Formats: sequence, structure tokens, C-alpha cells
Amino acid sequence: MKLAIMQPYFLPYIGYYQLVSAVDAFIVYDNIKYTKKGWINRNRILLNGKDVHLTIPLKRGSDALEIFHRELAADFDRMKLIRKLIGLYKFASHFNSNFPLIKKIVEYEDNNLFNYLFNSLEESCKILHIKTPIIKSSTVKIDHGLMSQEKVIAICNALGADTYINLIGGVNLYDKAKFASHGINLQFLKANRFEYEQFGLPFVPWLSILDMLMFNCLNSVKVAIFNNYDLF
Repeated sequence: MKLAIMQPYFLPYIGYYQLVSAVDAFIVYDNIKYTKKGWINRNRILLNGKDVHLTIPLKRGSDALEIFHRELAADFDRMKLIRKLIGLYKFASHFNSNFPLIKKIVEYEDNNLFNYLFNSLEESCKILHIKTPIIKSSTVKIDHGLMSQEKVIAICNALGADTYINLIGGVNLYDKAKFASHGINLQFLKANRFEYEQFGLPFVPWLSILDMLMFNCLNSVKVAIFNNYDLF
């Protein structure tokens, strides 16, 4: 059984979806601390040929709170964000066919941060035909006080995984020998560059899947997700 584990992100880049598609079960962390400088509630989109941050504002909360206990800001204006995205992408080649998904995701009414992100992951995977079961980490019976590599190994053992796949960014976080000592094959996934036209300007890579959906037909996006990566 192949397993991957990640924090929830808001409409992440293609590599995240490639990771979900490459495994038999995908664990999404709901019971770890929210990290301010991470990508949990933000991403990168296109503005005038440059990348800019798209951020979902949060209610003030203690740094010790887990993701599931964080809330969206009371003044988060979903329609304002939708209007902003329309302004940025309305002339993109596949806006009309793919924007309804984005609109549906942004409009989701739950103000719990994890629930909001979990819904966005489920909805985007659905349209991308990614059928991998997505499991909340808190439902796995392990010692949740474990940290980093030890926690990952514990989750793999609890679910009977013999292969753990991580995105390439975590290559320095994990030790293949340590995983092997627990009967787990550690692999890394590297997304291959997928270049497409962005209003005729120089290409800006690794933006949110939102950007990819605005400029490509759904079938092309699915082909890239299921094929355009390397495992090692």
C-alpha cells in the first residue's frame, strides 16, 4: 500500500495533486499546529505576468492552536475574492469551463479553516478524477504526540503502508534507512515542468492549480497530474 501525508493547502500547485493521485490513501493533517509562514491558507496566482499571493484571512488565534481549531476571519468576503479572480482570469482560454469549480470552492460557507480546506481538496479532486481516499490524520490510531519522521512512520505502520511517498521538498526531512528499518520504502515525487500560455507573457511556473485550470482544458490538466512527474 502506498501512502502520502500532507498539510491541507488552499488550491495547491500541481505537485500536490500528483502526490494524491500517486498513492492508495492520502492522509491530510488536521491535528497539527497551524504554521504562519506556510502555505496552508495561501497560494500564488497570476497578476500582470507576475506571481502574487492569494490569502484566505484567518481569525486571530493562539500559535499553539491546531489547524482544526483555527477559524476564517469574520470579515472574509467570499464574493470579493470571486470578483477579484474573475478580474484576473476572465479572459483566460478556459475560464468559462473551469471557473465554476473555483467559485463553488470559494463560496463554501464553513468558517472552520480545516473544513474549508478539506472541502476544497475534495471538490478539486472530484473534478480532476482523483479517486484516492482522503483520510483525516486525527482518525488514525497512533500516538499523536509523535513528531515529524516518527509520526509519519507510525501512521504508515498503523495503516499497513509499505511505501511512503513525499514531495521532493521534503527530501532532507526523511531518512530512507530509517523507513526501511520499519519495512517502508521511502520515495519522493518531483513534478515535471508543465508550461502553458499565460496571456502571451513569459511563463510563471508552479502557481496554484487554479491558474492551470484557467489556461488548460480539464483533460490536459488530468493527463499532467497522472503522468507528468518522476518518482525516485
